[in-house]
Amino acid sequence: MNWRPRLVALDIDGTLTGVGSNDISPAVKAAITRVTDHGVKVVLSTGRSLVGVTPIAAQLPVSFALCSNGAVWWDPATREIPKRTTFDPGPAVEKLRALLPGSVFAVERTGVGNLSLGRFLPGDLWGETVDATFDEIAATPTPRLVLRWLDRTPAELAFAVKDLHLPGVEWTTDHTEAWLTVVPADVTKGSALHDLSGELGIDPRDALAIGDGSNDVEMLRWAGHGVAMGQAPAHVQAVADEVCPTVLDDGAAQVLDRFFPA
Repeated sequence: MNWRPRLVALDIDGTLTGVGSNDISPAVKAAITRVTDHGVKVVLSTGRSLVGVTPIAAQLPVSFALCSNGAVWWDPATREIPKRTTFDPGPAVEKLRALLPGSVFAVERTGVGNLSLGRFLPGDLWGETVDATFDEIAATPTPRLVLRWLDRTPAELAFAVKDLHLPGVEWTTDHTEAWLTVVPADVTKGSALHDLSGELGIDPRDALAIGDGSNDVEMLRWAGHGVAMGQAPAHVQAVADEVCPTVLDDGAAQVLDRFFPA
């Protein structure tokens, strides 16, 4: 294949690392370093909040990070947040509490941590977590609301929300945990990459994207070449141009090695 991307967009959890982990394999680190050695932009595109992204960015030559599914933009070189889009989480929390009894919620405080309504599992949330009331959360505009349905499976959550309509926001569920993420309307990894690539003067046809989750679907469709990880659900693999080996097999490194050989 003679084509080589000018921008590489990478999901984190399930693509560069195990879910919730900050451990990146030597093969993946080496492959990403070779990408930037060729002058190609590397963009982390993740559902993680900024607090969860910084330990990953510290290990890699990252050009930019799109956090919270694209609601928060972060420039690692300047440590600045050039763009942050928020929404009012109150209506979504109210509707989801009624639909999913026993669920817990957290709203992102960018660069700090979260306000939490209910107790999450250890390791679920990045940064400082402060217990809050519904009224306090409802009064906090946020770029990202997350929900865990305690003692439930991802399949149970997916079934419960199959007819869910949340006006004014975008939402996705996870395929590894009973976890739901809500971000502002019209914000996806794909829309954020579209805007960022425009600012960088890079055509989407010159972009490579790799991911494994439902929140990666728009990103994989946007990119000139979209790659789904081997453990990705069938509906994610269906929108990709190819499927690579799993994260346990350093699938992302294998893809990047093909375009940027050692």
